[in-house]
Amino acid sequence: MGGVEDDEPPSKRVKVTSVDSGGISNSLYLRQRGCSFSDSMARLLAIEGDDEVVGSKGVIKKVELVRVIAEALYSLGYSKSGACLEEESGIPFHAPEIDLFMRHILEGQWDDSVSVLHKFGVIDETLTKLASLVIFEQKFFELLDDGKIMDALKTLRTEITPLCINYERVRELSSFVLSPSQNLLDGTSSKGSKLESRKKLLDKLRKLLPPTVIVPEKRLVHLVEQALVLQKDACKFHNSSVGKMSLLADHQCGRDHIPTQTLQVLQEHNDEVWFLQFSHNGKYLASSSGDRLVIIWEVMDDGQVSLKHRLYGHQKPVSCISWSPDDNQLLTCGVDELVRRWDVALGECLYTYEKSGLGLVSCAWAPDGKSVFSGVTDKSISMWDLEGKELECWRGQRTLRNADLGITSNTKELVSVCKETVILLFGWESKSERFIEEDQIITSFSLSEDGKFLLLSLWNEELHLWSIEGCPRLVSKYKGHKRSRFVVQSCFGGLEHAFIASGSEDSQVYIWHRLSGELILTLAGHTGAVNCVSWNPANPHMLASASDDRTIRIWGLNQVNMNYNGRHSNGVHHCDGGS
Repeated sequence: MGGVEDDEPPSKRVKVTSVDSGGISNSLYLRQRGCSFSDSMARLLAIEGDDEVVGSKGVIKKVELVRVIAEALYSLGYSKSGACLEEESGIPFHAPEIDLFMRHILEGQWDDSVSVLHKFGVIDETLTKLASLVIFEQKFFELLDDGKIMDALKTLRTEITPLCINYERVRELSSFVLSPSQNLLDGTSSKGSKLESRKKLLDKLRKLLPPTVIVPEKRLVHLVEQALVLQKDACKFHNSSVGKMSLLADHQCGRDHIPTQTLQVLQEHNDEVWFLQFSHNGKYLASSSGDRLVIIWEVMDDGQVSLKHRLYGHQKPVSCISWSPDDNQLLTCGVDELVRRWDVALGECLYTYEKSGLGLVSCAWAPDGKSVFSGVTDKSISMWDLEGKELECWRGQRTLRNADLGITSNTKELVSVCKETVILLFGWESKSERFIEEDQIITSFSLSEDGKFLLLSLWNEELHLWSIEGCPRLVSKYKGHKRSRFVVQSCFGGLEHAFIASGSEDSQVYIWHRLSGELILTLAGHTGAVNCVSWNPANPHMLASASDDRTIRIWGLNQVNMNYNGRHSNGVHHCDGGS
């Protein structure tokens, strides 16, 4: 038949093919009745042209739905049910020659499979050539794998090259003739590995050929998954992976999935709390204040937050905190002062970074944890190794005073506010520069954990979400919170970063649904401006907020643990769920 000779028995049904449910016998029956391949394919196309629809929206073609359901039945192993559906509906899963085509592929009958491919009559010449190329490539590699070098060379010269497509690929295949040990089948010749390789070839052909010819594998499963994801994304309060979504009802969560209840009030700071941030693993929370004190809090296994270390040493209020990639160390920066590096376990200062005659205004870790960055009062950005040796200093308009500093681990870019209305994304290795320009003054920003999105807080009381993959583009805007005098920090949070949270000068925490931009909740409880919020990256049901009222509030789900009601210890007040 023109294929690679082997002793493999005829294949049984593989995944979505209907070979064992009568595909081959139906094809033989058609031939016996005098029906050509083109006739049967024409009938399938005629059926495809049936305009009958189902569903209230009038957008689902009955023929396509039946074929997709049949594919699902076959892929689930319900071959008899799939065959019954085809018989009762009169709608074939696919034309009989498709079954024969798949059988030829699985049995390695390459010339026959290409011959059938040309008889489909519904594929344009370019697609036919591309499909022929991948089939002959498989034949070529299997011949090499069997040590039939001359036969492989003949296939390359007389079957692949005349297709006149992808000459670079032809040259690449020629190199395999010279070095057969490099061939893509890894030098194996077992029947099992050949069959697996041929199944992968079928998967490739399914993606290449039009869906009217071969229904894409697991198409119904894909459509259902797509519908569930759309429902999840549209659900304003979806914030839990507990309890899988059901096909039996439309998905909708309640607001009880969002941390809206004050579970604890932390009262160790003696001045306005300016900044706070959870560690990457969610086990710690660091906070800083106008009282020049930095506190490391520990999140216990039961969800309670307790004081771990008080970090003394700064001579000015602390405005910036940054966790090391492994969460074992912490950077803190005083206002126009210096940067300190701390051991989280011991609560000890390991090193102090400073520049003579200049102050430092921000701090951040390199993705590998082997160097640190800081903004400087002369608008430059410096890079140090852990022992304090200055490795780089990028001068010019790189950052502003009291500005944030971010690091993207995927693109190795520094993110800073280089002008009042401009964000700079600077590749410290590639020396590349990208810019995001706003119409309003940028007061602060937050970088998503995956480094793909940037959330800007603007002077006009708006938050702007930018995608920074490739060319930066504005994705969404969020409105409602109050900001007129102070720097108010915002953050990403919740399951899969589904929410945006922000502090506000009206003493409340604001939460938006990230995709829709809808303001879904405001959390009351603080008695002063809320300066900063941080969502626990390991626990979507824990949110922290810092306020001018000198407290930190820990927000959780609406579940009251009465054992802690009214108890005070270690600077922590356990609430009964009220404000």
